[in-house]
Amino acid sequence: MRTRSIILLASITLAWLALPAFGATQAANTNALSPTLKVNVIVQDAIQLTLAQGAGCAVTAGSGTDYAMDFGNVDALAINAVSCGNKFAPTTPGSSPAVYYSDYKITPVFTSQAVSTNTLNAYVSSNFAKANLSIVQSNSVPAAITDLTAMSTNVAAQTSVATNAASGTALTRYLGVSVAPSSGAGLTGADAATITYTLTVQ
Repeated sequence: MRTRSIILLASITLAWLALPAFGATQAANTNALSPTLKVNVIVQDAIQLTLAQGAGCAVTAGSGTDYAMDFGNVDALAINAVSCGNKFAPTTPGSSPAVYYSDYKITPVFTSQAVSTNTLNAYVSSNFAKANLSIVQSNSVPAAITDLTAMSTNVAAQTSVATNAASGTALTRYLGVSVAPSSGAGLTGADAATITYTLTVQ
């Protein structure tokens, strides 16, 4: 019986020695103690793209989209006053389109990426139903109606908005609606188009 007791005591001692070693979390006969804590994280890369109002039309939360911009009443002769932004009258009234346009801010932000090279592109992912309307854009202040060109409607060949933009820097860009002087049924009334922006850091 005595032999068995000694064997059991030895087993308990070995089990205690196998426990992981920790720093001191308590001590007697002292007024200082220094336990340690290891903090673990997994850093992930992150990306953000936001649109905001510039000096012209408001950029608001969209319904079914992230953002929305409303040009109000427009016409192909530029008779309607702009509700926001600016307008260009047609070069040849009745033959060429009028354009209502506004500036806006777009801000790319990216962190912990392997590189800083990037592209910012856009295309009209859902076009106007009315054939006399189209989205036009410019990456600089338009001085004439011809400075605003049609935005791509092809996801495989998108319009460039910026190349190698600085992270966290707001870019001013210009967006508009071209109203062609077409005639026919179903060319008046409310309509909307959707633009999809893509920021790629690579």
